[in-house]
Amino acid sequence: MPTSPSPPEIFDRTLVKRRLDRAWAMAQANGGPDFLLVRAADELIERLTLVKRRFALAADFGSPGPHAAIRLAASGQVDRVVRLAPTLTSLGEGRFLGAVGELERLPAADGRLDLAVSLYALEAVSDLPGSLIQMRRALRGDGLLVAAMLGGDTLTELRQCLTAAESEILGGASPRVAPFVEVRALGGLAQRAGLALPVVDLDRLTVRYADMLALMRDLRAFGAANALRARAKKPLRREVLLRAGALYAERFADPDGRVRATFDTLWLSGWAPHESQPKPLKPGSATTRLADALKARPTGARGR
Repeated sequence: MPTSPSPPEIFDRTLVKRRLDRAWAMAQANGGPDFLLVRAADELIERLTLVKRRFALAADFGSPGPHAAIRLAASGQVDRVVRLAPTLTSLGEGRFLGAVGELERLPAADGRLDLAVSLYALEAVSDLPGSLIQMRRALRGDGLLVAAMLGGDTLTELRQCLTAAESEILGGASPRVAPFVEVRALGGLAQRAGLALPVVDLDRLTVRYADMLALMRDLRAFGAANALRARAKKPLRREVLLRAGALYAERFADPDGRVRATFDTLWLSGWAPHESQPKPLKPGSATTRLADALKARPTGARGR
């Protein structure tokens, strides 16, 4: 039987992990910009409080820091937490078991978890559908998956300015910002992965910086610099960088001179299929016609 072709390698995972280790080393020495992870970990706990359920075993898959695992362990809603970190340095410490591994090759047995979470890891895997399928398989029936990833118009300002500057000065542009998944596409991928009752929503955060270079320093400190395999291997030429910064200030500055950067977080939640979950009616199974239902309006009801 012929095997299906492997998906193309969009990201240089070795480079991703090397940069993440460097970012964590810098953060331990000087502190670092982990505001996205802190914000997402808070949002994760808020979302779980709406689920009236206690989870016996939860796993944090691939998050670049232990923020989610620490909050889960302290939430009182989870009995035991396991963390799969992308690197040993980023594993962190806390009241949970930890290991190092890859999202595209999860070392997790099928049907063991009650809850799987992942913060800001799925946007840097080459096989997103495959990773979602593996995470769904790791869940018990009616187990919950909650994931947050950068998507939508994230860093659209930086992408536009770098592309325009390179095209203007060099006559062409190389990919400088990774492609991000859209809300509708992520919903389709969730269904393709076999998740039941999937929900996708977008949380937009606008962060202001002194200039474009300050934004790029934050991205490097977060370990989120360009890791595309198709990236230009040479650093940006000084004149391109200066022109991009000027374009950024012209197009995306507020009256006080500070510039805006968009971070769109896509939140995905879905369940491992289970017989107890509600199911849509089969086509043709309705016992009342829509026209009849519309005629039977309550007395006193008003139309618009």
